[in-house]
Amino acid sequence: MDHEIVIQAKNISKTFHITEDSHNTVKHRLFNLFNPPRSKNIEAVKRMSFEIRKGECIGLLGRNGCGKSTLTRLLAGVYPTDTGYINIKGSTLLMNLGVGMSHELTARENIYVSASVLGMKVKEIDTIFDDIIDFAELREFVDTKIKFFSSGMVMRLGFSIAVKAGADIMFLDEVFAVGDAKFQEKAIKIFQSSWIDGKTVVLVSHSMQVIKSYCNRAAYMKNGSLIYFGDTEKAIEMYMEDNQ
Repeated sequence: MDHEIVIQAKNISKTFHITEDSHNTVKHRLFNLFNPPRSKNIEAVKRMSFEIRKGECIGLLGRNGCGKSTLTRLLAGVYPTDTGYINIKGSTLLMNLGVGMSHELTARENIYVSASVLGMKVKEIDTIFDDIIDFAELREFVDTKIKFFSSGMVMRLGFSIAVKAGADIMFLDEVFAVGDAKFQEKAIKIFQSSWIDGKTVVLVSHSMQVIKSYCNRAAYMKNGSLIYFGDTEKAIEMYMEDNQ
């Protein structure tokens, strides 16, 4: 593991403005024409700062709705931050049910687009294209738009692109929770190999065994706040106490 800082987050936060439309029937709408829907603010990620070094595998723990997925999207550049800034050194790839892939494009087209974003040239993609398709077990669907794929098929395609095309920094959101047992076994074998060596990984998972096995540090979130970032065992202990 290198000591170079590849992810630096300083005072970042994200608030979503939600409109509550309680007028969910025609009758309600007619009798509430002059009573507009209420709005509220959801602080998905409250101000936090942290640094991640090159080659680290960081576990991200917390109950559903605590802000884990929002944080990974901020780090991956999917969402802009409301406050603060994020410095990233290297190419990034967010893997969560095909985020970053176009559902109007075919599997073939998504492979070329996604790999190009990672900095690969067309000829380089040509050489790994068959490996990506075969690893994802999507040979029969290579020219099918992925909007017709099941969530498991999209996940297999995204994981295969991640494995074969790679990126310096990987954001993996519940990659072991989607797909059949065969795919999950394949994903775990990849982690057991030398694939993640040298890569920086932020891993969101509810599997404490996965976090314990692969993460040298872990972060624990609660209600949008970063409660703890450090020793993996301690982060797991705090998460387990929150689930009692």
